[in-house]
Order: sequence, then structure tokens, then C-alpha cells
Amino acid sequence: MMESTRTTPGPGQRETDQSSRPSQNSSNVPNRRPGGSAPQGKPPDRRGFWLQWLIFIVVINLIFYAPLIFSSLSGQQSTINLSYTSFLQQVQKGNVKDVTLTGAAISGDFKTPLNQPQSGSGNNTTTYPKFTSYAPETGDPNLLPLLEKNGVQVTAQPVQIPWWQTALTILLNALPILVLVYIGYMLLRNMRQAQQGGGIFGVGRSRAKLYNEERPSTTFADVAGVDEAKADLREVIDFLRNPQRYLAIGAHIPKGVLLVGPPGTGKTLLARAVAGEAGVPFFSASATSFVELFVGVGASRVRDLFEQAKNNAPCIVFIDELDAIGRTRSGAAAFASNDEREQTLEQLLVELDGFETRDAIVVLAATNRPDVLDPALLRPGRFDRQVTVDLPERRGREAILRIHTRKVPLAPDVNLEDLARATPGFSGADLENLVNEAALAAARRGSAQVTRKDFEDALDKLLLGGKREALMDEQERRIVAYHEGGHALVAAVLPDVDP
Repeated sequence: MMESTRTTPGPGQRETDQSSRPSQNSSNVPNRRPGGSAPQGKPPDRRGFWLQWLIFIVVINLIFYAPLIFSSLSGQQSTINLSYTSFLQQVQKGNVKDVTLTGAAISGDFKTPLNQPQSGSGNNTTTYPKFTSYAPETGDPNLLPLLEKNGVQVTAQPVQIPWWQTALTILLNALPILVLVYIGYMLLRNMRQAQQGGGIFGVGRSRAKLYNEERPSTTFADVAGVDEAKADLREVIDFLRNPQRYLAIGAHIPKGVLLVGPPGTGKTLLARAVAGEAGVPFFSASATSFVELFVGVGASRVRDLFEQAKNNAPCIVFIDELDAIGRTRSGAAAFASNDEREQTLEQLLVELDGFETRDAIVVLAATNRPDVLDPALLRPGRFDRQVTVDLPERRGREAILRIHTRKVPLAPDVNLEDLARATPGFSGADLENLVNEAALAAARRGSAQVTRKDFEDALDKLLLGGKREALMDEQERRIVAYHEGGHALVAAVLPDVDP
């Protein structure tokens, strides 16, 4: 049976459209379970992280710049900034009461407040009892004699740097060191995450999808054409439902079950059905997603996957296309050895040996190349049980066709039993494609129902290719005639044999 075989949702039935399920029932983050740790694989909340940093920067700026802003705002209403020439004129007029010299800065009080017209306000004036000014950097030797001559009280004080300016200078000088410390902290944290299954930018985290048991899931009622395989897996289901019954008498279920069969026969669907029947979480991952460009990422992702599984036990871990990482390891001196793939395989072997039977974790894997798998994977205690998922026979094909045509309006002349007889060697995926091609043909004709002729045309298209409008020459017609005649002859000579 094909991997996307589904039933139509209805009263008492389950929705089994695999093409839509990942968006509904899948998640890269396992739910928190009683007694478990925090969810694994969940990326950090970057928005909250950057918001905290933004608030920190704003607070620091307010602390350092607020005194400067407040002091300038408080003094700007009563103090006028004079040029040095205007300041000397006010001294010569005798209108300066006292001055305070702080380096080149000059501040003081007028004897008679200075009135200045407001810009753009007509005749309105502003009264300034205080003033500020700056002396030239080169100094003015005539300033002090002039002040003494006009009876100005002079106060000199050293230049005092405000505390906020000192703190700001220290902060700016320490900023490069703080940046280096932060970068070092991030690198150390990423290295620690890599050892725990994380890694820089999460490249070491498992990409397995979690199908939660709290949502509707696939069951054996949604699987057809693989009755023998379903029977072999019922023991695994019973163990996941009642593990104590087996553990009480010292029995243990195989840690790994290998599903072997051609592509499109429903190995992934069968694994999900096992999880649905047992009512446990189902982790699904492709073996090709473990190995990446970076060395060590594959092993890190394997560790992270099994860490998530332990936090969600009892559960099922499904690894599709196991031969992508499970091929027989090459010798030490082999020219074409793949160290990254072999490291990933070795980590998988370690994880299979690392969890106990009482953890109630069952690993299911699928492959269509069992002959290339490393013998260490198939020894007892790892993948020590193989379940063959063959191409469906006639009755199985008919059951699969009935599942796929439940959403398709069929014309009265369509006989699914005859169609099953005409499709020997078809997998579940092939049968789904056949139904889809027939429905497309009916839609192109504008018909409300799919007829027998649509199925026949779709079958011819899948077996022989699309219709060619160009004329065939004599040689091509002769070859096609011999081929089709052979089909008819075999069917006539062996009428009782299931094709």
C-alpha cells in the first residue's frame, strides 16, 4: 500500500490525508509531559532576547544622559549665552555683578537683568538674570584687570568632570572588551549546545517531526493491502500499551523493527498507524536529514532525536530511508569512506544500545535496500526484527482503490475489481496516481463523474506514456502490435492466474 493512503473523514472515521497532516499534527517541538524536562528542539525566543537588550540600552542612555538633559532644560529659561565680546561690553558697562571662571567657561549674574526680544514674538521680551560665555583658548591677559576695575567679584574653580561623563567615558572604553566577552560567551554556549544536540544556529538539532497522540492519528483501519505486516506489528502495539505485562515476566520487545519493501508500499503510513493504535507520540525523521556539510552535525542530531524521545516516552521513533546512513562501513584505508556518515551511524548504534527496555521507546525504520545495511544494525538488540511490506495483491489493490475513490464521484460503469485485476505490480502510490490521473481526465472533459474510459486512458498513460499525435512508422507499429499481442496471449492462456 502507498504511504499516503487515506480515508474520507466522516462520523466515527479519522481524517488520514497525509499531505495535510504535517501542517496540522506535526511539530518540531514535543509537548511537555508529566515528569519530563523542558521541550527539546524549541528555538530560543529571539524577540524576547532582543527586547531585553533594547530595554537595557535605553535604560543605560537615560542614566547617563538624563542629568545633562535636565540641567540644560532647567537653566535655559534664565540664562543667556553671550559671545565673549558681548560679555566684555557688559563688564565695561558695569552690569556684571559676579563671575565664576571654570577653565575657559565663564558664568555669572547681571546687576540688572538683561532683556532680549523673543524671536518671532513681536514686542515680547525675555529677562535673563544670568549669563554664560567662553574665553578664548589662547587666554586673555586683560580679563582679570578689567573685572577688578569694574568691581566684579571673581570666583575661580577647577574644572570638574560630571560623574555621568566619567561613567560614559569608562563605558565607551570598556565597550570593546564587553563585546569580546559577549562573543566568547555565545561561542561557549553554542559549543555546549552542540554537545547536547544543539549547535550554532541549531544545525545540530534534530529535524524530526512530532505527531502528538492527543490529536487524531492514523490507525490500522486506514491501512489496506499489508495485512501480514499489520499482524507482525500488533505485538509492538500491545507492548506500548501495556509494557508492565511484558516487563513483569522478564520479556522485552525488540528495540528496533525494520520495515522492508519497495517504494510506495506504505512503510511510513504503517509506522504512523502503529503509533496511532498505541496512542503514543510519533517522531518521524528522514535519515538524509541527519548528515549535513558540517562535521559532527549528524551525530548531534541523532543524540537530540533520542533525547526528545526519552522525554516523551513511551513513544515511537521512525527513521525513513535508513540506508542513507546505515550502509556498511568501509575499511580504515578505503578511499571512498565517508567519515561523517559513519559517525552518524555509530552514534545511532550507541543510542540503540543506550536506552533500556523500560524506557518504552520503539524504533521503526524503513528501507528498500536491506542488503546494503551494516550488519551491526541488524544484530539482536538493535534492528533485530524485519517486517516485509510487499506490493499489494489483487484484493489489496482493490481495497486501496476503494479508499482512494471515496472522495471521487464514480460513474456506474466503473468496476474497481476489474481495475485491480488490470494493475498488477502497482504499489499504493501508483494506485493513488492512477485515480488522480483519471480524475484529471474527467475534469478536463468537464464531466461531473469519473468513467471507466477515464481509468483506461489513465492506465494507458501510466504504462505506455502520453498519447502521441505524430504518426508512427511501420516498424514502430509492428513492435507495439507484438507487445500488446503478447499481453493478450498471456491473459488468454492463463485465465485463472492473478496477474
